Amino acid sequence: MTHLLYPLAIVWAVAAIAMTAVWYLQIRTRNAGFVDVAWAALLGVAALYYGVVADGSLLVRLLVALLAATWGFRLALHLLHRVLNEREDGRYAHLREHWQGHQGKFFAFFQLQAFAVALFSLPLLVAAHNPEEELSLTMVLGVLVWAGSLIGESIADLQLARWRANPRNKGITCRAGLWRYSRHPNYFFEWLHWFGYVLLAVGAPNAWLALIGPALMLVSLCWVSGIPFAEAQALRSRGEDYREYQRSTSMLIPWFPRRASTSTDPAARRVV
Repeated sequence: MTHLLYPLAIVWAVAAIAMTAVWYLQIRTRNAGFVDVAWAALLGVAALYYGVVADGSLLVRLLVALLAATWGFRLALHLLHRVLNEREDGRYAHLREHWQGHQGKFFAFFQLQAFAVALFSLPLLVAAHNPEEELSLTMVLGVLVWAGSLIGESIADLQLARWRANPRNKGITCRAGLWRYSRHPNYFFEWLHWFGYVLLAVGAPNAWLALIGPALMLVSLCWVSGIPFAEAQALRSRGEDYREYQRSTSMLIPWFPRRASTSTDPAARRVV
């Protein structure tokens, strides 16, 4: 365990400094969405760092660095495009109003995200200590899980971006593509992708610690900062249309939708 503590402490310290800078940027721009961009990018940086300093085989360290950094930077760029081109996310706008702009609370929130970077990076560090020098079946499965999750999340993000870009869809919940089968398909693939690192960690010391990734992500998405905040904002902005979506569509894991209680014509569901 001690071989994990020092790299984790370094990542936490760097994340805390970076989040302080992002907190100051939030003051200047009045847009707290930059915290999500920083969180994803810092996990990508942590993956590259672990790929250099961990004691695992070169093969596994390269896989961890390549896969996790690609995931982190792709997500960061996607979120950055949204932050730069849209108003502050409704979740953070609501917090700003609820906290009455109290910057001490925002600073604490940003520092909590810095701690989350270190915590979520633990599975990457565990996997990077895997001594396995040959490509194993679990490694192949890990790469396949990661690739499938990345493709699925990218498709979900693209489908939602196209929906939101159409002014005719204002006030209507996206039910296109993957969003017909899950209210949060992007979150589902986000959660699923963490199992890739669990598979990469098989054979490493304390490999069970890699399960912290999917476990923490599930808790975070379902009960802390993901789905509860997103759905509360959706109910505020789309009202009955989103309540119908909740009744007919699986929350996280994609599944066939239940019969809607009202008309399926998008024009009939428009929120004025």
